[in-house]
Amino acid sequence: MDLEAERARIQQQLPRPVTDEDLASHLMYPRVWLEYARARAVYGDPTDLPTPVFFYGMEPGEEISVDLERGKTLIVRYLASSEPHEDGTRTVFFELNGQPRSVRVADRTQVVAHAPPRKAESGNASHVGAPMPGVVANIAAAVGARVERGQLLLTLEAMKMETAVRASAAGEVAEVLVRAGQTVEARDLLVILQ
Repeated sequence: MDLEAERARIQQQLPRPVTDEDLASHLMYPRVWLEYARARAVYGDPTDLPTPVFFYGMEPGEEISVDLERGKTLIVRYLASSEPHEDGTRTVFFELNGQPRSVRVADRTQVVAHAPPRKAESGNASHVGAPMPGVVANIAAAVGARVERGQLLLTLEAMKMETAVRASAAGEVAEVLVRAGQTVEARDLLVILQ
């Protein structure tokens, strides 16, 4: 087996250089290692976490320290998590070096009452996404209507200010995915043009 050819082959599937340890792990456990390497590219290196935290998570009030690099230690204290939201997520509250933080995470134990909203694909001119979080104040676009580039599709309201959402390209309105009064987050898909 040509090890350098194998290294080059797996390098095409990873966003970082393949180390000798990576190559040896891949040769022993090809499928498992590739799944691990892809998850590590997204979530970071789990070897910095204590083993029980990695496998079982933290209990409320528990605190761990994570050495990021020489002289840099991150102290993480898990505080609590919210009840499940309708989209199958929970808000997790914690402290990083004493500073309060929160993040929404998927709770895979929950049945999703409502699927999470689709996000507009960046670079896709037929997708019109929300430029900011807000509430849909009114909708000017109708399915089947012909629109020109820059034409008003709908209006968002946030903190008593209105923002016009306009067509990024000329086309026909294929789908309107929101209704008046609906709350949206940044990048939520609002309208699809064709």
